[in-house]
Amino acid sequence: MPTYDYVCDSCGHEFELFQSITENAKRKCPECGRQKLRRLIGPGAAIVFKGSGFYKTDYRSESYKKGQAADKPTSASGGSDSKKSGSKSASQKSSD
Repeated sequence: MPTYDYVCDSCGHEFELFQSITENAKRKCPECGRQKLRRLIGPGAAIVFKGSGFYKTDYRSESYKKGQAADKPTSASGGSDSKKSGSKSASQKSSD
């Protein structure tokens, strides 16, 4: 629900009112009681970020996170890397 700014053309009283979008604009001034109240056109709502900010990875789906975890190499794969490099050197030797 937005906050609207109002001003009375009769007495000059200005105030903010928190009301629903579908609710009609107020007409009666709470200070002088006259029907001279009008709603001001404001700059609109601004986005307020609190905290350190947001990152594009903050709201990833669980399936994406599981896929990323599956793609990461394990820390115990140090021995398998040497096997792969050994097989590459063997294939390079046979092609030469």
